[in-house]
Amino acid sequence: MLKRDLKARHLNMIALGGSIGTGIFLAIGYAVHTAGPGGSIAAYALIAIMVYFLITSLGEMATDRPTSGSFCEYSSMYVDKSFGVAMSYNYWFNWAITLAAEISAATIIVKFWFPHAPDLLISGIFFALVLGMNLFSVKVYAESEYMMSFIKVAVIVIFILLSLALIYKTPGHGVQNFTLADGPFHNGLSGFISVFLIAGFSFQGCELIGITAGETKNPEKNIPKAVKAVFWRLLIFYILTTLCISLLLPFNTPSLVNQGSVESSPFTLVFQMFFGKGYATSLINLVVLIAIISAANASMYASTRTLWHMGNSKQAPKIFQKTTSYGLPIYALLATVIIGAVVFLSSFIGSGKLFSILLGISSLCGFISWFGIALSHYCFRKRVLKGDLSRLKYKAKWFPIAPVLSMVFIALVVLGQAYGSHLTVGSFFEKFGALIGFIAIILIHKIGSNSGAMTVTSPEQKILQPATAE
Repeated sequence: MLKRDLKARHLNMIALGGSIGTGIFLAIGYAVHTAGPGGSIAAYALIAIMVYFLITSLGEMATDRPTSGSFCEYSSMYVDKSFGVAMSYNYWFNWAITLAAEISAATIIVKFWFPHAPDLLISGIFFALVLGMNLFSVKVYAESEYMMSFIKVAVIVIFILLSLALIYKTPGHGVQNFTLADGPFHNGLSGFISVFLIAGFSFQGCELIGITAGETKNPEKNIPKAVKAVFWRLLIFYILTTLCISLLLPFNTPSLVNQGSVESSPFTLVFQMFFGKGYATSLINLVVLIAIISAANASMYASTRTLWHMGNSKQAPKIFQKTTSYGLPIYALLATVIIGAVVFLSSFIGSGKLFSILLGISSLCGFISWFGIALSHYCFRKRVLKGDLSRLKYKAKWFPIAPVLSMVFIALVVLGQAYGSHLTVGSFFEKFGALIGFIAIILIHKIGSNSGAMTVTSPEQKILQPATAE
């Protein structure tokens, strides 16, 4: 079985760090360029509200029943067995592919300093590093993730302070950036929808609270604290960072067009004003590398625990439920590493297009997981509690408005991918392949299972009682 070794500080930093990555260090400048200051701030604010609804919904379920391995169990218990199976495979696939993507991104970042180093050598080193952080007890993973998340948070705080100092130094500076060209909402509705997608991707990872619940000490106390702290920190970081960028850099700044370049990062551009071009670029490159390693670390952890849950609930071969003496799901870890490595290597053997499509599919997997959280919470309240909230030690606010609005938001994000774009067969599957696969797994499971087969949960009476913290 998994061990309850995660402390409150680990839970806070893991949930916070899981949502801080290249989305804020690289893509946020492109968001300001695409939708203007008003459009980008509005998009991030709306996504932040949706994320708050989601993590409070997840926090309520995780506090009531802190599951070990995957919050996808709630989908099986409260919605439908087949829906839960599809959620588990969706979430595992999402993080396994993300692991490959992050390793690939780390290789590109390192090439900034060592342009002639072999790609396979660099990727091999990072694979070994991330595997090492996950190969021992959950404490090793937690401490390493805690330190990397702390560094990311520190850099963002420093960026905000430096930006505020620049704004204060020149009163009125940047206000004109909100009135340039077509005003604060550049590119109108099209630009806003595009940034809505970017903002959504940036916040993915906050649901790691649900993955860590089963390995958290005193979950009834620590999970609600983490839910409240993470939301406000993310809101402040993203909204305040976007506002600072908008005031210091006009949205039509040419450098903001390239969201994949460290030299074009708004963090780099602002730091250059204080530390010089060479130092600033290297500094942000290092921070982005740390963010990528952190994301790869979280990806391996989340996918491993999800696969362990699948083995434990008979959704996958039983071998994946086996753990070492210190609570490590070793076979689930090795399977995740193999899948991540195979997909990553496909980019070197002529399957680069396939790799790109898989990354597009995995991005949508995150939104499907969010939808599952909102639906599970709705069904939990309606089918299990039936209006009696007396057993809850943590209550999510704004029910049923919160989960319903979350599901509507997510549907708009998914459908928004087709807005203003010419869809081909290839691009259609790249944008909606994850949804098609998710529905297919539900149908296959329903068709393939007979009465009493592939039972994921115990009889109905079991879900009517809250789990006790170990």
